Amino acid sequence: MLNMAEGLARLRALAEGPVVSAVADAFQTAGFELAVVGGPVRDALLGRDVHDLDFTTNASPDEILKIVTPISTAQWDIGRAFGTIGARVRGEQVEITTYRADSYDGVTRKPTVEFGDTIDGDLVRRDFRVNAMALQVASPAQQPEQERTFKLVDPTGGVEDLVAGILRTPTDPNVSFGDDPLRMLRAARFSAQLGFEIADDTRDAITRLRETLKIVSPERIQGELVRLMQTDDPVRGIRVLVDTGLIDEFMPEVSALRLEVDEHHHHKDVYEHSLTVLQQAIELEHSRHPGEAPDVPLRIAALLHDIGKPRTRKLEDGGAVTFHHHDVVGSRMARKRLQALRFDGETTDAVATLIELHLRFFGYAEGAWTDAAVRRYVRDAGDLLERLHILTRADVTTRNRRKASRLSSAYDDIEKRIADLREQEELDSMRPELDGNRIQEVLGIKPGREVGEAYKFLLDLRLDEGVIGPDAAEQRLRDWWAARG
Repeated sequence: MLNMAEGLARLRALAEGPVVSAVADAFQTAGFELAVVGGPVRDALLGRDVHDLDFTTNASPDEILKIVTPISTAQWDIGRAFGTIGARVRGEQVEITTYRADSYDGVTRKPTVEFGDTIDGDLVRRDFRVNAMALQVASPAQQPEQERTFKLVDPTGGVEDLVAGILRTPTDPNVSFGDDPLRMLRAARFSAQLGFEIADDTRDAITRLRETLKIVSPERIQGELVRLMQTDDPVRGIRVLVDTGLIDEFMPEVSALRLEVDEHHHHKDVYEHSLTVLQQAIELEHSRHPGEAPDVPLRIAALLHDIGKPRTRKLEDGGAVTFHHHDVVGSRMARKRLQALRFDGETTDAVATLIELHLRFFGYAEGAWTDAAVRRYVRDAGDLLERLHILTRADVTTRNRRKASRLSSAYDDIEKRIADLREQEELDSMRPELDGNRIQEVLGIKPGREVGEAYKFLLDLRLDEGVIGPDAAEQRLRDWWAARG
């Protein structure tokens, strides 16, 4: 719960910090207003770490640039037409924007940019009340010889919403979301990030206006989805997206996981299972790699790992339900969806590969693999092996303790065998014992398709039998070549 006395003390510390003080002094001297705005104010009040200092001012973009140049080591035009100038002050990046009073046409996300005259007018146009607060740190009304003071500006009741743990728009949510539909996605993200509930009228507006998200570019939607997946509790945000129907506008495969259950056929709730897998993957991620940045590709793979099930579900006689090849189908579906959202190739490939491989281990649990099978598992996973370890362990959500224990022990065993084989055989650099040049020398052939076929034969030999030595590899290569005629 928000302790206001402690919150105000943290605001004072923010105002007196070296970066804020340097910028505030410069604007005060120049005779302009300046305030820290949005997320930094909210997070300081909540006792959260403050990142990315954003300021707002009544100075124009040209005036902002003139004021910050003497106190910064670099300046850049983030969007002068939108009133924003960036600068590096005392080693920290800051953004300073002229008061805004934009209007939207309701057809595109591009606003008619209008600069405002007051900080209250600027704050009222922001996304949520908890983000519509500012810490005023410079004012022309303050005399130069006076000690600089600060003032909390909260025209919409953001503090009350922080105390209540609730998200609502500063104005009518129908108008706010109509102006900028991306704010609906931000509601889910902030709910996950802050652990706040969404006000009923705000949630209802998301449900009514969800189709307006179509005017938002895939890149912007992707950016919000990534920020949601980077939170400590993305499951909370995913539930908001599914319950309001908003997710159907950009990732309908997730809500499709809520399979209709036939009274005679029993199987797991795939949607709830997927959310549990996501939550468990994050817990494993934290325990195995403490302090590291959130692994977004892993988290997306955990959420989407079973999206092939609705398309492959088959109700069998006797009450059984099968999902044959849902791993392969789901991998293709995920690749197509992430490409539509303009994800980069590396992320798309990682997610698709993890989904395709996520069932591979369960064959090991049913019967011990040969060393060759373990080598192929490592080879197919490549640099995604650690992520595959986490996803596979997270995919165990059974309430049967005996089964869960058996699967956990089996995966402990496979990880140990991988470690042993890696030490013995350099699994991380899995290659044939003869390179392309030596293949050509041994067989007396020139570069071409046959060299590639010989290379594949030797790689399969390496996977099946491990290290046999270059002499033995050459003999096996000659025998293979002779057998080909």
